[in-house]
Amino acid sequence: MNENLSKDIRFLKGVGPQKAFKLKQAGILTIADLLLYIPRTYTEREYCGKIESMEPGKRYKILLQLKSIKQIFIKGRGRQLRAIFTDGNKEISAAWFNFQFWQLSRLQPGVKVLLEGELREYRNNLQLVHPAYEIVEEDISREETAEYEKGDDRIIPVYPLTAELNQNILRKLIRQAYQDYQEFISETLPAGILQKHLLLSLSDSIRILHFPQSLKEIETARKRLVFEELFYHQLMLARLYRKNSTDNNGISFEIKKKQTTRLKESLSFTLTTAQKRVLREIVADMESSRRMNRLLQGDVGSGKTIVALFAMLLAIENGYQAVMLVPTEILAKQHFQTITNLLADQPEIVISLLLGGKRKGSKEILKDIAAGVSRIIIGTHALLEQKVVFQRAGLVVIDEQQRFGVQQRAVLPARIGNPDILYLSATPIPRSLALTIYGDLDISVLDELPPFRKPVVTTQKTADRKGEVYQKIPGYIRQGKQIYMVCPLISETEKLDLLDAERLFRYLKDDVFPGYRIDLIHSRMKSAEKEAVMQRFQQRKTDILVSTTVIEVGVDVPNASVMIIEHAERFGLSQLHQLRGRVGRGSDESCCFLIAYKPVSATARKRLKIMTETTDGFLIAEKDLEIRGPGEFFGTNQSGIPLFRFTDLREDLEILRLARAEAREIALKDHTFSEPENSIIREQFRRLYREKEKLFNY
Repeated sequence: MNENLSKDIRFLKGVGPQKAFKLKQAGILTIADLLLYIPRTYTEREYCGKIESMEPGKRYKILLQLKSIKQIFIKGRGRQLRAIFTDGNKEISAAWFNFQFWQLSRLQPGVKVLLEGELREYRNNLQLVHPAYEIVEEDISREETAEYEKGDDRIIPVYPLTAELNQNILRKLIRQAYQDYQEFISETLPAGILQKHLLLSLSDSIRILHFPQSLKEIETARKRLVFEELFYHQLMLARLYRKNSTDNNGISFEIKKKQTTRLKESLSFTLTTAQKRVLREIVADMESSRRMNRLLQGDVGSGKTIVALFAMLLAIENGYQAVMLVPTEILAKQHFQTITNLLADQPEIVISLLLGGKRKGSKEILKDIAAGVSRIIIGTHALLEQKVVFQRAGLVVIDEQQRFGVQQRAVLPARIGNPDILYLSATPIPRSLALTIYGDLDISVLDELPPFRKPVVTTQKTADRKGEVYQKIPGYIRQGKQIYMVCPLISETEKLDLLDAERLFRYLKDDVFPGYRIDLIHSRMKSAEKEAVMQRFQQRKTDILVSTTVIEVGVDVPNASVMIIEHAERFGLSQLHQLRGRVGRGSDESCCFLIAYKPVSATARKRLKIMTETTDGFLIAEKDLEIRGPGEFFGTNQSGIPLFRFTDLREDLEILRLARAEAREIALKDHTFSEPENSIIREQFRRLYREKEKLFNY
């Protein structure tokens, strides 16, 4: 970046301390920040000579004569003004809602005023709303009047605002910045890339986006900034991908068909086509000398665990240990039990479970891991501690990997050496987000459910009809089914008038179903309490489990086949889908009831409708992205989703593909950017991503 563009915004003409503070509130700290403060939309303005040709809903620029000040209203900080203007034939009013009254002395009847604003209908009269205005000389000639009416800006940028800024301030300052600093806007992409993808120069793109002559050219200019933003982000991921894909210090596993074949022969079911395809991709990675870095995406119940177990056994039959890192103790115990059951006829494979805290037997487990006695090690964050020493770990499986931070995910592989890494995610991610967040990984997708998994029948009910759902509960219990009832809150709060888990638990236990076994679980309970509750539920000693979203991930109770979600309108799409995924894990037909309480927003109604129409997690993820946008898709900083300035991942997938392909091609050919044609890339990349790459230990 040119040093002139790096200047503090205070150096711009017209920006004093007060304006500088307001601009900084909007994230505008430098001249470059202001030039790259891109409009969120545009309006078209028409130039008009007569009031009679104006139409409501359009933006106009017109020269009129002030007839009278109709109304002045001052209350608190609100300063409203309404004035009447005429073109000599018809009249029109103009209203300002925050008028600068020190200028009122200049607005005298008879002066000519150039007005620019949107025309609206107000009480059957036409009115210009908060127009920009300029007082002109009284003796202006007809030719000069025509020049004023002609103007030079037909398409008006509309910028994102903070409470302290308005459109007029921003437009004036951006015009000033462009006039004073346009010569210092240097190119940030090589000429070859610009020509190859028919992209505008950076200077032209900035000019067009702020001062467009047509709506058509705006998209061309925006594409250039989107491409650049995605290109450099993908270049960082491509360098990491290159490092992994060309690093021949990985393990070359051989297919020996010992433990893997025994597992396949012991299964009571046949692997799905998707599972077989994904396994081939994983095995090909493990056979190669490069280190595997693969993300396995699969909807709830798609069979990720069995696929991961085959990969773990391939490592074991080659003399290595396999490690599985999971985010919660409940999930760790579940995986331990599931894998123990699947390998019941292979007792020579020692499976160890390592949890956090001081627990009985932990020292012995640590010794077994260090000595190589433990072949499969399953654990929580406890596996990240320095005291855990592996004898010969060859594969690391990270389950629900989005629940670990970037640095947490890197700790274990870095300590072990060069193991193959398989990431698992039960949160389906739209293709655009997957390429953006996990561009450094190869991605496999389990897009098929096992045939024994029946779709969960989902029904929406309003709160005043939830009694119909409650009436069905005794029948479900007589059939031997167990029931989840989920609330958004743990306990009652004055801030939110929502049904909470503690009140629902007491209400059901004391008033509605006193004869049934009802339990409660939430995140504030101690680990031992939660484990006891889940154990009772898994052992069918509980009929109804009242819960918060603590059961969203990982809990596998095949006999639980009914889900009732209170205040379903308060949950996001992906969260509703994850909750619903807790049922339908057995052979019985399962159902989910979404109880919505008024008022239900239009967005919430859309979410609930989608839930009743499909159980496809990937389709739901796409819809969730459409509704919420990428910034809120995960809702946590540790998810790793980048905050883009110009890109809309819902709309720019094709540009993302082009940028990704270009970035990978350059990273594979010249990852240090030492070639002369890549000198611009080298300078820009270092400025943008030098610090961020350190997270990946690159």
